[in-house]
Amino acid sequence: MLDWKTYYSDHIRTPAEAVKAIKSGDRVILGHACGEPQALTRALVARAQELENVEIIQRVAMGESSYVNPEMQGHFKLNSLFGSAPTRKAIADGRADFTPSFISEIPGLFLSGKIPIDVALISITPPDNHGYCSLGISIDYTIQAARAAKTVIAQVNPNMPCTYGDTLLHVSEIDYFAPAEEPLIVLDRPVIGPAEKQIGMNVASLIEDGATLQLGIGSIPDAILGFLYEKHDLGVHTELFSDGVRDLVEAGVINGRKKTLHPNKVISNFVMGTPKLYDWMHDNHAINLYPEDYVNDPWVVAQNYRMTAINSALEVDVLGQVAADTLGPMQFSGVGGQVDFIRGAARSEGGKSIIAFPSTAQKGKTSRIVAVLARGSAVTTSRHDTDYIVTEYGIASMKGKTVKERMEAIINIAHPDFRTEIRKEAYSTYFSR
Repeated sequence: MLDWKTYYSDHIRTPAEAVKAIKSGDRVILGHACGEPQALTRALVARAQELENVEIIQRVAMGESSYVNPEMQGHFKLNSLFGSAPTRKAIADGRADFTPSFISEIPGLFLSGKIPIDVALISITPPDNHGYCSLGISIDYTIQAARAAKTVIAQVNPNMPCTYGDTLLHVSEIDYFAPAEEPLIVLDRPVIGPAEKQIGMNVASLIEDGATLQLGIGSIPDAILGFLYEKHDLGVHTELFSDGVRDLVEAGVINGRKKTLHPNKVISNFVMGTPKLYDWMHDNHAINLYPEDYVNDPWVVAQNYRMTAINSALEVDVLGQVAADTLGPMQFSGVGGQVDFIRGAARSEGGKSIIAFPSTAQKGKTSRIVAVLARGSAVTTSRHDTDYIVTEYGIASMKGKTVKERMEAIINIAHPDFRTEIRKEAYSTYFSR
């Protein structure tokens, strides 16, 4: 029987050699977000003239994403699971596709064969003494895609932290290894403005001691975390987190003591942040990462005591409908974990969900709270699911409210400059008959 060290050494290739396993017409899935195997992506793009009709699947694109450039048409086509800055124009222009899906259901598309995967390009740590490699900061759909793919090609990057949970693949599960050391993709800490600070204060007032939190990345989540230092025994069960969570763990505020699922552990499926965060995660048994078909499963989410789901919106109407992934008909991002966690929190003992966002956009020129969602908008979270809606102007509670009560509560947290206009349009739209 071949030992793992011999297998590993026999299957080492350069990135350029490894991606020769990809053929025209293949469906290739890329590792996600800051865990993208950048050396393999560059090597694949370098082969563009040799390839035709290669479909690339990825959710959040944080790398160079040159496979969506206009000159790549006919060679590569992106099938995006979440629009992001490098890919939005390609989606809008029709050079890339978008597949709507709840995050909790994405791995099942690969494992069931509904979206069969020919090749998975992933990023891993070097193997440990037993031949196991960790996928580090991005477990999400990546580990399940690797388990479903016909061929797995891994960039071996010693800068990838070793993480725990369900993060390991044995070398025997990987076909080719491409050692390539390079820095991981970094997400810098955001700037927090006055509006975000007030939103953070408002949301923090809803968070109870002993709550388990789901929140994402950006200025609002970081602002919220900044107001939690007086709280006690918080936990985290979330789709993703960044440096702000590390700060609260080190301060002893997030300790998971009251968690009813995975006590004393921070649970996530991927991480985006600074090198300081990645270093802190390495070999840290308090941080457990699992695939998103587990972490985001509403039934799993609901098992957390006082599950508090905090998400955002691009636009919210006076009925409480949330548009979080499109700007009108334009695909801006994706559904993320919003609906998964809102529905899980609704079934949690003492759970609640919060939609938090600034009241205006375009430097105050437009209101994010509207009478009617923009034409072509996709509803991310229905009015039946919304619980609390928060802006810098206050908190609107939705549960048990009539339509008129909802309308007034939401209008009252809109920017004062827009309230009269929103109220007039809302009442003429919904009550003029």
